[in-house]
Amino acid sequence: MYAVAVEREFIARHALGGDAPAAEQAPHAHAYRVECRVSGPRLDGQGYLVDLDRLAAALEAVIAGLRDRLLNELAEFRGVNPSLEHLARVVCARVRASGTVPEGCRLAVTAWESRQAWASFAEDG
Repeated sequence: MYAVAVEREFIARHALGGDAPAAEQAPHAHAYRVECRVSGPRLDGQGYLVDLDRLAAALEAVIAGLRDRLLNELAEFRGVNPSLEHLARVVCARVRASGTVPEGCRLAVTAWESRQAWASFAEDG
């Protein structure tokens, strides 16, 4: 199984709900780092699993829609707590929708909100 990944960083805000501490319930910012990892069993005719430049461009386009935003206001976060786990899922869905990841390849996203805290989401398969 082959795997490749690209990373990007951005700042965005969120306000958590539920049992989150009071400071987390108020809008606050994180310097997020997001990694998109593609894995699959076969390379293309050029010896690539996926074109890294295209994958990086797709991730950058996704991040552009999140950068400097309050995540709570975005459609994908309506009705859900804008947690790190949901952020990883949203980024994964948006990158998959870009058409950059080849059919038969699995996409996984890991998102860090600090050097010590991360969450990931991986497609089934």
